[in-house]
Amino acid sequence: MQQTILAIAGKPGLFKLVSRAKNSLIVEALDESHKRIPAFGTDRITSLADIAMFTDTDDVPLMDVLDSMKTLEQGKKASIDQKKASGDELREYFAKILPNFDRERVHNSDIKKLIQWYNILVANGITDFKEEMKPTEGDNVDDRKEKE
Repeated sequence: MQQTILAIAGKPGLFKLVSRAKNSLIVEALDESHKRIPAFGTDRITSLADIAMFTDTDDVPLMDVLDSMKTLEQGKKASIDQKKASGDELREYFAKILPNFDRERVHNSDIKKLIQWYNILVANGITDFKEEMKPTEGDNVDDRKEKE
């Protein structure tokens, strides 16, 4: 089953798209609470499949970066604590995942968020990044095609 995992600006963590309402999306938090909340059109909602990381050449899809991280960590949670690690430690760790990342445009906060998201996904059993989370077309989920 293809899953749509979302990041919502101003809300910590990640969310899974559950359903659509008339003027919103119904999302479920990927934390201990699994609380369902509405996400509105005014929220900045981004599918993880639509995010890329800057490199010295082309941008690399986040799914490829997460897959590299899974390979490095052998499918387990990250071996680095993003809250306690120094900026140099974060960059050294990230260089193992994406050696040619753009050191000017990728900030420490981006690396911290990536590690946090990876840990959330692994904790929720979402580790097949290539298959489960493909880029979306226009809408995040196109239910109309399934109904036709």
